[in-house]
Amino acid sequence: MSILDGFLFVAILAIWGILVVNVILTIAGYVNYLQKSRQPEPKLPAEVPFVSIMVPAYNEGIVIVKTLQSLLNFDYPHDRYEIIVINDNSDDNSAELLARMQTLYPHRNLEVINTDKVTGGKGKSNALNIGLKRARGSLISIYDADNTPQASALRYLVAELMSDDHLAAVIGKFRTRNKNASLLTRFINIETLSFQWMAQAGREKLFKLCTIPGTNYVIRRDILEKIGGWDVKALAEDTEISFRVYRMGYRIRFQPLAVTWEQEPQTLDVWFHQRTRWVKGNIYVILKNARLVFTKTGRPIRFDLLYFLAIYFLLMTSLILSDTMFVLSVAGVAHSDLIGFSNALWLMAVLTFVISTFVTITTEKGEMTFANLMIIIFMYLVYSQMWLAVAAHGMVGYIREQVFHQQAKWYKTKRYQ
Repeated sequence: MSILDGFLFVAILAIWGILVVNVILTIAGYVNYLQKSRQPEPKLPAEVPFVSIMVPAYNEGIVIVKTLQSLLNFDYPHDRYEIIVINDNSDDNSAELLARMQTLYPHRNLEVINTDKVTGGKGKSNALNIGLKRARGSLISIYDADNTPQASALRYLVAELMSDDHLAAVIGKFRTRNKNASLLTRFINIETLSFQWMAQAGREKLFKLCTIPGTNYVIRRDILEKIGGWDVKALAEDTEISFRVYRMGYRIRFQPLAVTWEQEPQTLDVWFHQRTRWVKGNIYVILKNARLVFTKTGRPIRFDLLYFLAIYFLLMTSLILSDTMFVLSVAGVAHSDLIGFSNALWLMAVLTFVISTFVTITTEKGEMTFANLMIIIFMYLVYSQMWLAVAAHGMVGYIREQVFHQQAKWYKTKRYQ
């Protein structure tokens, strides 16, 4: 076996190893889904805790009114929650719209914090820390400005959290509000169902691990204060704070009955910038905690650390090597005795991916369609390659920022009517 064949063989093993892990997570997630579907709905305690809902918003005039109307319509006791919108140095009409909403709902606990370029405009973590200082609740709930949660979402989140003192936070499920807007949003809809919330359910089942998704969750205020709030350097503030919660000895639970609908990128450039921010943010969290992989302190987050390290470093390198070898062999520039073997495994990988992904979307009404089956096949051929490009771009961008001591910039995701 040549050196080239050796590298290709290792790459194939890495790709298949991570694929198998994802299949196992999917199976465990499906079992978790079946078990949770048989459980009774969580009930609020007799003494309902006061909740501060915080909404960080930068130039969200297009969507903020619809979001606030959804939050105001929660079936949670209206005198037991407040809404704090951090209008973070916006230069659109957000301030006027928010002031109008306060006028329309004078008897509701709706507060608006308008920051300027001195106090705000520094990203989501900074905005949340500003809101936390004004919050009155013993529980803190976070919603992004493009969310329209179902009326029962907050009630389910709080009821689940209050049922177990060992829980620091409870996260809900999010769905794609604009899934029919474009082929890209159809990709994202399936990605959300299979790789995000089903993987959450699988990790919870096998390792008692869940990652806070950045929206539609509730967390205990005292724990937030113990860990010092949100890390202002973190672009993926949700993953970063999840790791710190687990290191404190607390747990995070997934409650799929708490559903929010969120708007997703409809064009490739918006998606690319948003996902690049995610990649940079997760790389920051990985490197920040990598030294804990084989320490006692890092035991609660060991699987996630190893998984993220495998995804962002091992898998990315292996896919680039595999794709490069395929192109070179087709062009006749290089030859490998493993190309035939590699192509056979590639076809098996496609089949495994399609079956496991389709199984996950059967949990949602209306998603088990022939059109979605075709989209899943197309996702493996196209969307996975798009993610590879994003991962590589994000990695290069992160390294450049570290080398030249540049401050990571928060990319504002474009919203739609």
